[in-house]
Amino acid sequence: MSSSDILERPDTRESDTGRANEVFHYVRKNKIAESAVMGTMVEALCGEVFPVTKTPKPGSPVCPACKEIYEQLKKE
Repeated sequence: MSSSDILERPDTRESDTGRANEVFHYVRKNKIAESAVMGTMVEALCGEVFPVTKTPKPGSPVCPACKEIYEQLKKE
């Protein structure tokens, strides 16, 4: 898997604290459009499963587990 195959996407599940805990996850690039259009679920590198509903903005918080896994993939 190359680094171009992964993009950041949000975990948009609502929580009791509002949007304060919203983080963006790394998911496979080829699944993003399908999820956004069809509402299918995607699986992030960390194992979270959710539908893509938002695009991250620069500086958005990234899931620490996804980031750690992604960094390991880049070294290979």
